Amino acid sequence: MFAVLAHRVYARLFAAQVVALVGTGLMTVALGLLAYDLAGDRAGAVLGTALAIKMVAYVGLSPVAAALAERLPRKAVLIGADLIRAAVALALPFIDAVWQVYALIFVLQAASASFTPAFQAVIPDILPEERDYTRALSLSRLAYDLESLLSPALAGVLLLVISYQGLFAGTVLGFLGSALLVAGTALPARAGAEARRGFGDRLTRGVRIYLATPRLRGLLALNLTAAAAGAFVIVNTVVIVRAGYGLGEAEVAVALAAFGGGSMLAALALPRLLDTLPDRGVMLAAAAGLAALSLGLAAAMLGTGPLPWAVLLAGWAGMGLAYSAILTPSGRLLRRSSHAEDRPALFAAQFALSHACWLVTYPLAGWAGGLLGMGGTLLVLGGVGAGGVVAALRLWPAGDPQEVAHDHPDLPGDHPHLRDHGGRRHRHVFVIDDEHRSWPTHG
Repeated sequence: MFAVLAHRVYARLFAAQVVALVGTGLMTVALGLLAYDLAGDRAGAVLGTALAIKMVAYVGLSPVAAALAERLPRKAVLIGADLIRAAVALALPFIDAVWQVYALIFVLQAASASFTPAFQAVIPDILPEERDYTRALSLSRLAYDLESLLSPALAGVLLLVISYQGLFAGTVLGFLGSALLVAGTALPARAGAEARRGFGDRLTRGVRIYLATPRLRGLLALNLTAAAAGAFVIVNTVVIVRAGYGLGEAEVAVALAAFGGGSMLAALALPRLLDTLPDRGVMLAAAAGLAALSLGLAAAMLGTGPLPWAVLLAGWAGMGLAYSAILTPSGRLLRRSSHAEDRPALFAAQFALSHACWLVTYPLAGWAGGLLGMGGTLLVLGGVGAGGVVAALRLWPAGDPQEVAHDHPDLPGDHPHLRDHGGRRHRHVFVIDDEHRSWPTHG
């Protein structure tokens, strides 16, 4: 996996991702402490609202940001987003009202909604070989998991010598470091065709390509399965550990680390696995396993009460492994389903639609917890996950060839596409574009 870091351009971009993630992790800890200073025992409500604002920004703004940014150089988009995020982090220690937290978080997440899809869309252009790109996806997943484990520990060490406001300085340095690394990296230029499209076309193009592609409709259903289990773990682990077991904050961290450890194990194993097995089989098996594990743990909670501590940790590790096995290969599907000029729009669509799943499952995990208890909530979310698996099986056909036989009754006989491919009926690698606006249903 780590051999891909020999590619100098990718190595610099990966370093930019890592330092930005460290800064984000420090901000997460500092933001919780800031919320407590401002709201006291209402800090949880403040953070919950901030999380909802984050999801709304991701879902609503990422396609808009991608459409606006398509006429700008990639490097300018990435650096500009990092500088905006750094400015917000610099302002956070000086605020004195909860509404200011909400406003700044919205601006920060709007910048992230610009940065993340644009960053993700660059990687397949600099790593055109699928084998290298697969390893880059696993390395990115590993970076996210390590950040979730190591950033709280780093924040704890820093808080021994500085106040929590100082953690925001670390966030600023992380985003500035990311901007400097991007500035020193030669990025491939954008394809020029998109600049001729109108704003409305650019705004909706990614979602239209996404929803017209069967494998991506299946991916959306699998995103729902992953979000159902992930939301339960993220929202309710603290409740299960503190109220259910009567344990402390250290044990909460251990339980979350078990989930992250399972995710890292999948990230390490997937490159070799995907060299020999198709994405559809791996992702559907992982999703079915995740839904089954969720339902099994729910049944055990409802039947016997709190699970033995070791069983809970093993269950969380298994859920993390399956969760990562669903999400890590998704970039391969997006790359396979688009031309290079459409990738930024398609990655933005994936960013928005996948976070729409979280926008549903986050509040469901929280509200159902108070009404149904932990076992009942996991049963509901496990059912949602199982529904995602069933939908994916129906939406993503088996086989899923890249080359598809089709014809073009709508194109004139002298159209360049027909001349290039030998006639009105032909076969080639099929993606949704201007000449192929819907997926062939037969042939």
